[in-house]
Amino acid sequence: MATDTDKTTTEQDPGTTHFGYKQVPVEEKQEKVKGVFDSVAKNYDIMNDLMSMGVHRLWKKFTLEQTGLREGMTALDVAGGTGDITKGLSKQVGKTGHVFLTDINESMLEVGRDRLLDAGIGGNVSFQTENAEELSFDDETFDCVTIAFGLRNVTDKDKALRSMYRVLKPGGRLLVLEFSKPVAPGLGTVYDAYSFKLLPLIGKLVANDAESYQYLAESIRMHPDQDTLKGMMTEAGFERVRYHNLTGGIVALHRGFKI
Repeated sequence: MATDTDKTTTEQDPGTTHFGYKQVPVEEKQEKVKGVFDSVAKNYDIMNDLMSMGVHRLWKKFTLEQTGLREGMTALDVAGGTGDITKGLSKQVGKTGHVFLTDINESMLEVGRDRLLDAGIGGNVSFQTENAEELSFDDETFDCVTIAFGLRNVTDKDKALRSMYRVLKPGGRLLVLEFSKPVAPGLGTVYDAYSFKLLPLIGKLVANDAESYQYLAESIRMHPDQDTLKGMMTEAGFERVRYHNLTGGIVALHRGFKI
C-alpha cells in the first residue's frame, strides 16, 4: 500500500509539476503558490510558532551560526518572507555591510518589511521582489546566500540553485534550511499524523485556512530528501556540500561553497 511519503517517487509529465500532491501545468504553479502565501502572510509568524512549538527559532539560530559573515560583508536572503533570517544577517554584517531581503510574494515581503522596520532594522537592509529562479543581481555579488523554508515552493529548484550560485562571490556559501525526511526511528509515522491531521486543523482554527496548510504539509513531502538535495547542489556547482539533520531530520540545513 502506498503511503504519503511514497508520493515523492511518482513519475510526472514533463509539462507538469507538483503543487502539493496535485499535478499542475508548470506555468501555473507560481501563481498557485502565490495564492497560498497571500492567504497565510498575516498569520505566518504565529503559525510558525504554533506548528513548530517555537523550535523554528532554534533552527534559524543554528543557520545564522553557519553564515561566516563579518562586518562589512553582503548577504542575500532569498524567499526571506517575514524576515527572521534577515534580522540576524543584518546584525552580522553591521552598519558597513548590507543585506537584501527578497521574496517573490509581495504580501510576505510587505509583512517582513513592516516587521523589521518596527524592530528598528532597515538601515542596512533592502527589500526587493525577486524570483529565486532568475535573480536580478550581478554575478559574484554576495558573501552568503540563505533560503529558509522557501526552496520547496520553487517550481524549478535546479534553476534556482544555479541562480544562487551565480550571484555568490568565490569563497561564498549557500545555506538551505528546509523541511526534510525524518531519520530518527519511528519519527516519520508520528510526523505524518501531525502534518496531515493536526496541521490543517491548526490552520483552520487560527488562520481560517485549512487548505493552505494542507498544501504546506504536502509540499514538505514532495521536497527532495537530504541526499537528493545534496546532489542537486553539487550538480549546480557547489563544492564541499554537507548537511546537518535537525530535530531528527524533520529539518535539514545544507551548506555548499562556491570555490
